[in-house]
Amino acid sequence: MQTITTTQTVIIDTLAIQQRVTQLGQSISHDYANKKLAVIGVLKGAFVFMADLIRAVDIPLEIDFVQVSSYGHSTVSSGEIVLKSAPSLAVQGRDILLVEDIVDSGLTIQWLLDYFNSQGASSVRVCALIDKAERRDRAVQIDYCGFAIPQGFLVGYGLDCHEKYRQLPAIYHLSIPD
Repeated sequence: MQTITTTQTVIIDTLAIQQRVTQLGQSISHDYANKKLAVIGVLKGAFVFMADLIRAVDIPLEIDFVQVSSYGHSTVSSGEIVLKSAPSLAVQGRDILLVEDIVDSGLTIQWLLDYFNSQGASSVRVCALIDKAERRDRAVQIDYCGFAIPQGFLVGYGLDCHEKYRQLPAIYHLSIPD
């Protein structure tokens, strides 16, 4: 079996992530004051970011998770969204904040926005750690953006490549030689 050598270059360090998460938490706390907030993380990628984010929010909230797939075991989206696990919280009449690790084509986020709106949510907004707007196929709005990064395959801080690298404390560009 051949071993594939990868290189990882730091794109966003741990301190920059912590500072931005704190800023996002403050904005969310302000915007959702006196609202019934449910923060719903998109598994698996958003769990690290969401854990830090909810600790930076200083208003009451509830959390849950949703799991969808459009990638399978590939690094390219299939274009078809599959709901693998629905949230257990009732969303009707609630203000939903979807937390996603990365938004690129917009296909998954658009599907989730439509899904939660169809379930009767009062509002649905998006908080994404990484926005790759230049790859956008769907016109979706990122209400709370951690970082806009134009290119590269990213790993770390919850982002993965074939279920590896999620545990890295910073965000890295992953290079796999041809």
